[in-house]
Amino acid sequence: MGILRDTTVDKFKKYILQTYAPAMLITRGKGSEVWDDEDRRYLDFATGISVCNLGHCHEKVTKAICEQAAKLVHVSNLYYNEVTPLLAEKLVSNAFDGAVFFANSGAEANEGMIKLARKFGSATGRYEIISMVDSFHGRTLATLAATGRAKYRQGFAPDVQGFKQVPFNDFEALKAAVSDKTCAIMLEPLQGEGGIIPADKEYLQQVRTLCDEKNLLLLFDEVQCGMGRTGNLFAFKTFGVEPDVVSMAKAIANGMPMGAFLVRRKYADVLKVGEHASTFGGTPLVSRAALAVLETIEEENLLANCREMGEYLQTRLAEIVKPYPFVQCVRGLGLMIGIVLDHNGNNLRQTILENGLIVLTAGETVVRLLPALNITKEIADEALAIIEKSLEQYSKSLA
Repeated sequence: MGILRDTTVDKFKKYILQTYAPAMLITRGKGSEVWDDEDRRYLDFATGISVCNLGHCHEKVTKAICEQAAKLVHVSNLYYNEVTPLLAEKLVSNAFDGAVFFANSGAEANEGMIKLARKFGSATGRYEIISMVDSFHGRTLATLAATGRAKYRQGFAPDVQGFKQVPFNDFEALKAAVSDKTCAIMLEPLQGEGGIIPADKEYLQQVRTLCDEKNLLLLFDEVQCGMGRTGNLFAFKTFGVEPDVVSMAKAIANGMPMGAFLVRRKYADVLKVGEHASTFGGTPLVSRAALAVLETIEEENLLANCREMGEYLQTRLAEIVKPYPFVQCVRGLGLMIGIVLDHNGNNLRQTILENGLIVLTAGETVVRLLPALNITKEIADEALAIIEKSLEQYSKSLA
């Protein structure tokens, strides 16, 4: 290891709580490319776990951050600022009529969404929220309890009460789980950590009807699958089913910390003054970055590019994986793509990394691709060549 890496790793291990195990030292990035401490170039198809959807250091976002930082960074939500309402208006105009609460992260956005649902049901003694097996909603105690992957909850018992999980895309199981204590149903339209599993459109339509019949709130967690990732700004638009509340985070400000949830106008007065708060939620600085992200998505026609490049990548990947029986399928929506294996995907992910492409895993057996929404065909072809080479090498290692 080089001096910079040695020093960085030593300080990381000494001074930072060891809840992560970083794979490499990245020193700079531009667009879909990053460089490590030895100046080796990599293509980035992880984008900070679907955070840098415009790629690294996008010029418009960088300019917006610099200009706003020189003007006003933070005043707290005890005072108005001129930027945050513009962002809220932009989000509402692209989703549905309602109101936005701004936070700092996906877990915090989901926590707020859960609080809103609990408050909604409190007048009738309802507090239970039904979520899905293989879901992932965050690392706070409440969002862990909502998460349908038991491994994340190990060691943190007892779970926060009031949550139960049912199999995803199984309407009969969901319907049977509803009780007189149920106030809401919470799900990801496209499960990310669970393995890149899209909802069935008919299933979501049935869930929407059930919520209307039973006076339940329908909560969509779009922390990973939102902000253009599926080819629509909001994933629910891809399915044509509108929730009562939708959470968002990750890519909303292209790397600046922001989360939010948007609630339909009908339920916008459920949470009153003083019943929920976030000190850093919706600061002028982060709001200006998020506005620049939304403006760029529109101006550069990135939703169309996402759909086009997503279809191209999935089609080509389906051809590339054919010779390998350990690959079960390729699935996903837009530029949220999974290569599904019949065994743990971490070793293949590592082989791909060694060949110069950063990808992730999901649900243990899925290699997850989350490229920037503005990738070009040239970048896509380079990544495909790396994956093809890596599959060949990995296949030989299994022999």
